[in-house]
Amino acid sequence: MNPESNQNRPTYYEELQRKGYNRRDFMKFCTMISAYMGLSQTGVAQVVDALSKKPRIPVVWLHFQECTCCSESFIRSSHPIVADILLDQISLDYTETLMAPSGFAAEAVKEETMKKYKGEYILCVEGTVPTGANGVYCTIGGKTSQQILEEAAANAKAIIAWGSCASNGCVQAAKPNPTTATPIHKIIKNKPIIRVPGCPPIGEVMAGVLVHVVTFGTLPELDSSMRPKAFYSKRVHDTCQRRAFYDAGLYVESFDDENAKKGYCLYKVGCKGPSTYNSCSVMKWNNGVSYPIQSGHGCFGCSEDNYWDNGPIYGRDTVFAGFGIESDADTVGKIALGATAVGIAAHAVATNISKKKLVKDLVDESTENEKEI
Repeated sequence: MNPESNQNRPTYYEELQRKGYNRRDFMKFCTMISAYMGLSQTGVAQVVDALSKKPRIPVVWLHFQECTCCSESFIRSSHPIVADILLDQISLDYTETLMAPSGFAAEAVKEETMKKYKGEYILCVEGTVPTGANGVYCTIGGKTSQQILEEAAANAKAIIAWGSCASNGCVQAAKPNPTTATPIHKIIKNKPIIRVPGCPPIGEVMAGVLVHVVTFGTLPELDSSMRPKAFYSKRVHDTCQRRAFYDAGLYVESFDDENAKKGYCLYKVGCKGPSTYNSCSVMKWNNGVSYPIQSGHGCFGCSEDNYWDNGPIYGRDTVFAGFGIESDADTVGKIALGATAVGIAAHAVATNISKKKLVKDLVDESTENEKEI
C-alpha cells in the first residue's frame, strides 16, 4: 500500500466520532456486524481493532443495467452506522447514484481515485453489463459499460458484485436476453471477485462483506458460486418458520385458500426456498421484522444462477435435492399424513420449529377430512 495515499485519511472510528457516535455505539455496531459474519468473540476484537486503526478503504461503485435496489437496501439498513460509515463515509469516492458531482466533474473524481489509490481501492459493481451491439445499450460519459468496467477493474484490489444483476444477470439476462446482459465474473477473469446475489441482497449482508475485507484484508470464505459462506451456506428452507408444515405435508394450494390463511408451506405455489441458499429466513428485512415467505409469498430463488429461467415463478419444483423424506410435495404429504403424532413432533424438533402441537392438530384435522372424503 502506498503510504502517501494514507495521509489525512481518517479511520472508521474517527469518522464515527465526527458524526456524533460514541464508543458504546461503535462497540454495539462491531458486535452486531461480527455476529452477522459468524465471528467468535476473538473475531469481534479484530473488527474493533481494524475499524479503530485502519484508514478508510477507497471505493469506486459503478452502476450499469439495474434498478438501484442494492444501493437502496444498503442505505436503508436497520443500523444507521451501516449507512453513515460503511456507505456514506467508507470513502465512496465515486458512485453515480449518491455523489454530489455529475458529468465531467464526476468522471474526474473517478479517474483521480483510480490513479491515486492504484491497487488499493475496492470496486463495487451494481448491474449487468450489456455486451450486445457493441455495448451501446448502456453508455456513460461516452464509454460503454464494458469499457468502464474493464478500466476500473484493472487496478482494483478486489471486486464485489452487488445483487443478482451483477452476480447472475437477473431479469436483464433472462431469455431471450436482447442486450446480451452479462454478469461481472464472466467478463473480468483476472481479479478476485465476491458475488453477493439477491434482488436485492440484505443491507447487513453487504455491510458484513465490506467489514470482512476491511478487517482481514482478504476476501471472506466463498462457496463454489463465489458467494460468502457466512451468508449463503444454508438454504432458506432449512430455517423457514413454515418448515414444520412442509414436513407435515400441509401446503397452500392457492394464494387465496384457507391453507394460506393458516400459514401453511408455500412450496406448491412456487416457493424456491428448498433450492435457494441465502440468509433471508435468519436475518430478515427491516430490522429483522419479516421476509417474503413470512409475509405470505414464496421465495423466488433470486440468489441462484439463472433463477429467472429456472421454470415458472409460481410453478413448484417437481424434485429437489435434500435429505430424509424430502423428494416432492406429494410424497411428503402422504408420509406425513400417515405418521404418528410422536413422529411429527420429533421431526419438528429436528428442524428447530416450535410448532409441534399446532402441526399435530392440523395433521389430525387433515386426516379427518380425508376420512370424510
